[in-house]
Amino acid sequence: MPIREIARRTGLSRNTIKKYLREGAVEPRFRTPKRPSKLDPYADRLSAWLLIQTRKSRKERRTVKQMHADLVKLGYDGSYERVAAFARAWRDDRHRADRRPGAELLCRWCSSPPLAHASMRCRAAGEAFQFDWSEDWANIGGERVKLQVAHIKLSHSRAFLVRAYPLQTHEMLFDAHWHAFRVFGGVPGRGIYDNMKTAVDRVGKGKQRDINARFKAMASHYVFEPEFCNPAAGWEKGQVEKNVQDARNRMWQVMPVFTDLEELNQWLEDRCIALWIETPHKALPGSIADVWEAEKPMLMALPPAFDGFIEHSKRVSPTCLITFERNRYSVPASFANRRISLHVYPERLVVVAEGQTVCEHARIIDRSHRKPGKVIYDWRHYLAVIQRKPGALRNGAPFTEMPDAFRQLQDHMLRKEGGSMDAAAPVMESAVRFNDSVATSFDGPGVTYTVARPLDLASGVDATRVNLDQLSFYARRYAHAAPAFDTTAYLMAEFTNTTQEPLLAANEAALYIDNTLVGPQGFTFQVGTLSGNPVAMAAGLANLELISKPGFFEDLGARTSRLVVGVAAAAADLTGDIEQITDLAF
Repeated sequence: MPIREIARRTGLSRNTIKKYLREGAVEPRFRTPKRPSKLDPYADRLSAWLLIQTRKSRKERRTVKQMHADLVKLGYDGSYERVAAFARAWRDDRHRADRRPGAELLCRWCSSPPLAHASMRCRAAGEAFQFDWSEDWANIGGERVKLQVAHIKLSHSRAFLVRAYPLQTHEMLFDAHWHAFRVFGGVPGRGIYDNMKTAVDRVGKGKQRDINARFKAMASHYVFEPEFCNPAAGWEKGQVEKNVQDARNRMWQVMPVFTDLEELNQWLEDRCIALWIETPHKALPGSIADVWEAEKPMLMALPPAFDGFIEHSKRVSPTCLITFERNRYSVPASFANRRISLHVYPERLVVVAEGQTVCEHARIIDRSHRKPGKVIYDWRHYLAVIQRKPGALRNGAPFTEMPDAFRQLQDHMLRKEGGSMDAAAPVMESAVRFNDSVATSFDGPGVTYTVARPLDLASGVDATRVNLDQLSFYARRYAHAAPAFDTTAYLMAEFTNTTQEPLLAANEAALYIDNTLVGPQGFTFQVGTLSGNPVAMAAGLANLELISKPGFFEDLGARTSRLVVGVAAAAADLTGDIEQITDLAF
């Protein structure tokens, strides 16, 4: 730079500048001593947050003030200015790295050189994990079974978990995440996935994704940010992709025989933790287990497990069964022909109705379509059926597996004369008598009839004839008792009114609609073909106004009397044979 230019910029004379140039003097600089900062324990966490923000749009990014507030919640008692200075320095380092591709820079959080590919570089502790599926085979119960294997790996420490499932469905995916976070001891800040159907409904342009609602609920529960790779770009999650290859050599080829899937997954978990100890970390000193111990405090706290069920609406069949995955499961008899909600978990099915859990079944998953579906009964669901139909005990499929006490009772009943039709006999040891006089009790539209005299019924008879006034019905009889609450036994009868005659007690009939009395003591109800017509409704309202006036019914009675007398007189004049009409009424 010319001396003239130096003089112009500094304001010094050219002679002064020449003097300094001849002497070779420079401005003294002092090295700043390295002092500990209150921010040092939180530097890794703050670096991870800053990195996550770079992958979000400007509208979604958190400010440095918000990050400072979050650090205060974690125990940081330093100033906001120190956090802001750290953020500026972090951004400057990242910009220099972007401007100098391939430069040999040190990782700010672990002081190690970056790896060859972005997916393999050393990420901040607690920053991210990667997830992927694979297919493998295992010997379970003496049979070679095809399995879907979930792989989850921490990007910083390289700690990983492998877990096997029969299917790659939502409930399996959610269960794999819970067990991984449980083993890791916390939740990372970000999850890296490919565009699997259980997580992404639609792949848009660039990084745009329509995330599955149930998957988004799981991510929100554990408070991590999902990130998805570009299509056909598996190297963007190269860590877990390599783990899939390594697991086949280190686990599946030396795998023993297992009795069930639960035993297999426990073996896989123990094997993974053992490999953490045996495998050295390629970027940091020590083993994977050593680096994981240092990373564990940086993970977010582990919340309760996400209730990762998938809900299906089902209608219960008349035989009290629901169908799921070609298999049928029993439901309590009171829910027959009703709609229920089925909550599907990896290992069980939960039936929910009216906001309450009705029953549970162990889930059966059989991937072979050559075998017929199974029927899973719970004999307790059919106890109400036995009360009404004791004969079901003889050959009923739900009663093939009962406790020993019920089995002995069933055998005793079947050995009796008359077979299981007499299953209700023990509650009728004492004489069953009825009132000596006819009695009817009336409550709204319902009438209860009590038999007028004792009944003698032949043994083994299932139907008897019941006489009600002038009507006669064939009724099926059965015994009913609730010995846990009452020592009384009842002989019940049920029948269907096959006639056109209403069963109503004399002088007690009234009409109820929606549990509301219709008549003089209740509201007035307009019934007719054109009741929905505005003209008909207007005429009805006008009629109500007329009948509500004082003296309307008295005047109506007088007019009716005059009409009856006039009609009778006209009829007598016409026929000449009618002497008197006394019973004419309208």
